[in-house]
Amino acid sequence: QVQLVESGGGLVQPGGSLRLSCAASGSGFTISAMGWYRQAPGKEREFIAAITSGGNPNYADSVKGRFTISRDNDKNTVYLQMNSLKPEDTAVYTCNLRRFGRDYWGKGTLVTVSS
Repeated sequence: QVQLVESGGGLVQPGGSLRLSCAASGSGFTISAMGWYRQAPGKEREFIAAITSGGNPNYADSVKGRFTISRDNDKNTVYLQMNSLKPEDTAVYTCNLRRFGRDYWGKGTLVTVSS
């Protein structure tokens, strides 16, 4: 049984920063790959960033150099630090955990970038 709860979303001005958190409950976090996805109104869900159980990150081209994914295995938490935010970053951001070939998803947190 796995539950994921995202937090940290909100309204931010263009150029601003925001840090998202995803707390996982249940077993297997330390051996699971974690990721962040987002979905904007009228668009498909897209991959943003992922991190392996060993801490190696991977990013979508659209966020490279601006976003940083990290994890704290002692706290069963994955983070997404978002800098230099743009209006096109506005979306619902959702946390993902992959274990034993199965994906688990949180409900998401809304990020709105607007002046």
